[in-house]
Amino acid sequence: MTSPHRTPDWLLERIALGELPPDELAAARDRLSREPDGSARLAALEADSRATLEALPPDRVAREVKARFARAHPPVAEAPPSRPSWRFLPALVPVLAAAAFVVLARPGASPQETRDPWARTGTPGVLEPTRSKGLQPRLDVHRQADTRSERLTDGAPARAGDVVQLSYTAAGHAHGVILSVDGRGTVTPHLPSPGDTSATLERGGTHVLARAYELDDAPGFERFFLVTSDSPFELEGVMAAARVLATSPEARTAPLTLPEGLNQTSFLLEKPSP
Repeated sequence: MTSPHRTPDWLLERIALGELPPDELAAARDRLSREPDGSARLAALEADSRATLEALPPDRVAREVKARFARAHPPVAEAPPSRPSWRFLPALVPVLAAAAFVVLARPGASPQETRDPWARTGTPGVLEPTRSKGLQPRLDVHRQADTRSERLTDGAPARAGDVVQLSYTAAGHAHGVILSVDGRGTVTPHLPSPGDTSATLERGGTHVLARAYELDDAPGFERFFLVTSDSPFELEGVMAAARVLATSPEARTAPLTLPEGLNQTSFLLEKPSP
């Protein structure tokens, strides 16, 4: 029997990249196989991936990573000799190749994005210069419309009635909270819901929240926060910090004032006046 809903593009990307837990991946592949054009869409995306890897062979990726690390960490004359810092390069090669795949395969990518996969655009899914500590926690936001899904960039315009889907990459952190503040000073928790303590996060890959979120008519902006930690923490302290920030003139840009040991990242949607 054919599935009544067409698999959205963002989920198709994650199927192709294997960025889902095993049970979710199996369910998503089964759903896709029951769609009339599901196998063809996946095959086309995987063909784009192969073309990307041919355009960016591993030796070029390794050279680029090594060069970026050298620029970010110039040698110090007084430092004692040590093993080469780029010993971790082989582990980063598939990560960067996957990031390039997302850039080239993403629906709506501009010709410039396709030609220059190393461009620093700040777009979710594109790696910033290599950090020695590895990947950082990240929030992604997709706007849904019928069966289509559009990946948004930080600072993208939005309006009341838009339906957005949140997903997170925990980057190894075990516990977290997702909430939002808006131009009306309202704070809304998204994960956990309900609950008094932080949620247990899936540490690997990108994970989509169970429910989408419809933007209301609050003016100005909607800003989402992902707060993470290696151990459980009370939700109320984070919510209190969010309530303080929500009433601040710097609510669009300032970070949450959090206790030591908590990390944060945010994603802003601008809501221009009609």
